[in-house]
Parts: sequence; C-alpha cells; structure tokens
Amino acid sequence: MENLVQQLNNYRQISAADAEIITSYFKPGIYKETEYLFTSGNVCSTLYFVVRGVLRIVAVNDKGLDVTHYFIKEGQFCTILDSFNNSSIAQDSIQASCSVEVLEINKKSLQKLYDKLPFVQDLIGQINQQRLLEKIRLKNIYSGEDSTNRYKLFLEEQPDIVHRVPLNYVASYLNVTPQSLSRIRRSVR
Repeated sequence: MENLVQQLNNYRQISAADAEIITSYFKPGIYKETEYLFTSGNVCSTLYFVVRGVLRIVAVNDKGLDVTHYFIKEGQFCTILDSFNNSSIAQDSIQASCSVEVLEINKKSLQKLYDKLPFVQDLIGQINQQRLLEKIRLKNIYSGEDSTNRYKLFLEEQPDIVHRVPLNYVASYLNVTPQSLSRIRRSVR
C-alpha cells in the first residue's frame, strides 16, 4: 500500500490519516503471467494500481491477432478509461505480461472514497491525465520510424519492460512480427 501512497504524494502531500483512509478502499490482487484482469466485451468497473510487474492493454485485430497498445508498470494506474468513466463496453482487455501484484478498487468503492475525500478524485484525474499524455508522447515517438528504430527507441524509452515481458508482446507493441523482432534484436546488439 505504501507504493500507492508514494505515487499520490508525488502529486499532492497526503496526510497519514488520509493515506490510511485511501488504502483501506483498495484490495490486493495477484495475477500470473498471461492471466486477464479484465476481458473485452464487458464494462470495466475496476481501477488497478500496479505494485509489481507489468500489465498490457491488448485488443484483438480484424485478423484475430493480439495487438498490444500499452504497457503499464509499477507505480501506474490502469483501467480501460472510457469504459470505466462511461460504463461502455470495452474493446480492449487488461492482461498480466508477467507476474503482477496490484491494488484494486471497483467504481462503487472509488465513488465512496471520492465522497469521503473529494480531493482524491482530482488527484486520480490528474494522474490519469499525465499518463494519457505520456502514452501519446510514446506513440508519437514511434510514429514514422522504421521497425529497427522503433525497437531502439523502445529500448531507450522503456528499457525496464523489454526483459520482463514476452518478446511477442514487444513485437505486437512495436507492430512487427516476432521473427522480424528477433532479426532486429540480433542486428542491434
């Protein structure tokens, strides 16, 4: 729970009493590699905070292949934001890319927390907004680059992820085949 409080303290100083209230609403969860925390076709009603491990936001394309949209690592919140905010059916899933430990809060409990400590709503909104901006920045960095340069940029921008998740997830994220990624990795060394 201290990881969650540390992250919130990065945006606003949280008193010990408020930290205790906040953490009381979150429940721990442990997921194995490849296990889904949430599957598409449903309304996502849970907000996750990654304590340890890496999650991925994944969808199935029209060819039936998994496409990794984003990786979410320690110290970050994760949900399917549009589905969570608007109670809409999600097209994406959330999957553990490796063994993952999270803190979970469902939408109903989160609303109770917001009612008890109204500043938390602005705080989590601010954190989500920063994360969205970071996702856009990363996608823009990779845009227009060839596959080798996308991989090099991935190593620079997200070096802690490449050795923790299966390479086919990295290939999917970089929009290359696993075979091409293997060739690229050999040439980059």
